[in-house]
Amino acid sequence: MTYKEIRKNKEVLAYLKKGNDNLGVLGFTDHSEVHCTVVAERAGMILKKLGYSDQDVEVAKIAGFMHDIGNAVNRKNHGEYGALLADRILEKTDLPLEDRVAIVSAIGTHDESTGGAKDAISAALILADKTDVRRNRVRPKEMSNFDIHDRVNYAVTEAKLKVNPDKKMITLNLQIDENICSMLEYFEIFLQRMLMCRRAAEMLGVKFKLTANGSKIV
Repeated sequence: MTYKEIRKNKEVLAYLKKGNDNLGVLGFTDHSEVHCTVVAERAGMILKKLGYSDQDVEVAKIAGFMHDIGNAVNRKNHGEYGALLADRILEKTDLPLEDRVAIVSAIGTHDESTGGAKDAISAALILADKTDVRRNRVRPKEMSNFDIHDRVNYAVTEAKLKVNPDKKMITLNLQIDENICSMLEYFEIFLQRMLMCRRAAEMLGVKFKLTANGSKIV
């Protein structure tokens, strides 16, 4: 089982679609195949730039693509539900047991309410997931109907994640339109996630830095 193959897996795609549809009804931002692809590619990029093996990169990408399938069951504890679903799906493949366990563990610990980085795979997944902040994650609606999560994502006009292995630094640079969302609102939503990123970076032996409109925040 490869990342390329898991992206075509009908069961995974069905769970992702149902989960994203469910969250749309609840008013959440996009958690679709698009988000999961961003997370997968980003998780792989992080480990590749930090010198991890091709196998670790592949495992991180599979975990990234599958990480939100638990939303099809329930948003609450979706990481744990997703881990159980992922295990059931992956046990039918030729993926080595050690890799399957690493993926299940990463998915089960990626949510900020109950999780935290335990190894390189879970750390890369957390960093990739929590830094996917962008305007087009907001579902189409009138701006007057935006909630705080919508405003926070829509206000981000530019987001760049940089991995510098020489300086042992991972940096998320954001440009935020403060006419849409105040800095206070932004950090009300994202501070816990950014602190989770800092701990995940430490697991990888690097530091995490967040800048917003040119100012260092974390």
